[in-house]
Amino acid sequence: MAPPVESCFVYIQLPGTFEWVPCARLAVQEVGAGAFAGTFVYGKSYLQRHNPVALDEFNLRLTDQPLRFTKLKGIPGALRDASPDSWGRRVIQAKLHRPEADISEMTYLLQGPDDGIGNLRFGLAPTPPGPARPFNRTHQLQALTDAAHRLEEDGRLPQDVLDALDPGTSMGGARPKVSIEDDHKIWLAKLPEERDAHNMQRIEYATLELARAAGLRVCDARLEKVGRAQALLLRRFDREWNPDAKAYARHGMVSALTVLGAEDGYTGRERWSYPLLADELRRWSVKPDDDRKELFRRMVFNAIVTNNDDHPRNHALLRTNGGWRLSPAYDIVPTPVISQEKRDLALTVGKFGRAGSVYNLVSESKTFGLAQEDAVGEIHRIVDAVKNWKPLFAKHGVEQRSIEMLEQAILPTSFFRTAPPDAV
Repeated sequence: MAPPVESCFVYIQLPGTFEWVPCARLAVQEVGAGAFAGTFVYGKSYLQRHNPVALDEFNLRLTDQPLRFTKLKGIPGALRDASPDSWGRRVIQAKLHRPEADISEMTYLLQGPDDGIGNLRFGLAPTPPGPARPFNRTHQLQALTDAAHRLEEDGRLPQDVLDALDPGTSMGGARPKVSIEDDHKIWLAKLPEERDAHNMQRIEYATLELARAAGLRVCDARLEKVGRAQALLLRRFDREWNPDAKAYARHGMVSALTVLGAEDGYTGRERWSYPLLADELRRWSVKPDDDRKELFRRMVFNAIVTNNDDHPRNHALLRTNGGWRLSPAYDIVPTPVISQEKRDLALTVGKFGRAGSVYNLVSESKTFGLAQEDAVGEIHRIVDAVKNWKPLFAKHGVEQRSIEMLEQAILPTSFFRTAPPDAV
C-alpha cells in the first residue's frame, strides 16, 4: 500500500494588506525510506487576483503548473521557513504527546504558531483561518519561563500554558523563546535556561551592540527582567504596526537556506557558502551592492567573535515594500574555542574553505563587490571597533567571569593569519 498523501492549504497576507487569502496547496508523500516528494500548486483564483505575489520568485514562481520538490522532505523552502524551529517542535511534541519520530513535517506546519516568520499560515480548509490569537505580553514572561523549564526537565507543558499562551515560534534555534507584544512592537523573547553557566541573554545582547558599533545592520534588542534573570527581547523586523488599520503588517521572509537552495543539516552543506549567498543576492536583492558588502561585514564579524553557529537559517532576506533585502543581523553569539590555530565558520568563507582568517576572508572579495584593498580596509575598521569589546560588555552588565570566558572567542590569533598554514 502506498503511503498516504498529506496536504494543506497555504494562506498569505499580501503586501500592503491585512487580509489573509488562500494562495496555494501543498501535498507531500513519502516515496522511500526517508525520501519525500512534495507538489505545490498556486490556486487559480489567486493567480487571477490583481495583486498576486510569488512566495519565492525563483523557486515558487507564479505559474498554474504544479511545482515539485524533494529537498527538505518535500516542503518548499519558503514554506519550511515558516514552520516551527527546534524549540517550537518540542512544544508541539509536548502538545500532541507524541515523540518526534511520529510527527510529520506537514503536522509541524499545521500545528505551528500563528506568528511564524514571514506572511504565511497553513490550514486544512480553503477558507483562511480566523484572527490570530493575542500575543503574549511582558508580564507573562515569568510564567512562560517556568513552563520552558518544565519542558526542559520532563518534556511536558502545563495544560493551562498550552491553553492560554502560545509558547512556540518558528524563529530559529533551540533555545526557548516566545513572541511578545509591547508598545505596538512584536519582540522575540529568548528566555533564560536553568542550565546556563553564564547569562547568555546579556552576552548575546552585548554582542549585538558590539556588532552595531562595528557598523553592521542589527535588529533592535533590549533586556527584560524575569525574576533574578533576564529575557533577551529582539524586535521582529517581519512585523510592522499600522496605526490606521490598528493591525500588524506581515512582511515576507525567507532564510538563506532557501535562497541557496540548500539542504538542512550538516550532511547537506555543500551549498552553505557566503560567496554563493553573495551571488544569490545579485538576483534576489533590490540593492545587491549594499547587501553583498553588508554580508561581507557580517562574515568578518562572525569570524572575529567566533560565532560558528552562523548556519543558513541564521541569515535571512526580508520582503520590503521595494523588494527583497538582506534582513538585519540576529543570532550572533561568541563561542569559546580552545584552538588558536584555526577557527571554522558554519558556511564556506572563501577559497580556503570555512577558515575564519584574514587570508580566506579576502580571497573572494570581488564576489562581495569589494576590491581586495577595500576588503582589507573593512576588516581593519571592524577590528578597531571590536577591540573595545571588554568595556562595552562590562557596560552592558556582562559579568567579569563571563568576559574572561569569552577571551577565548573574541579576536582569536587565528583570525589575523594573512596566509594559510601550509604557506607559512
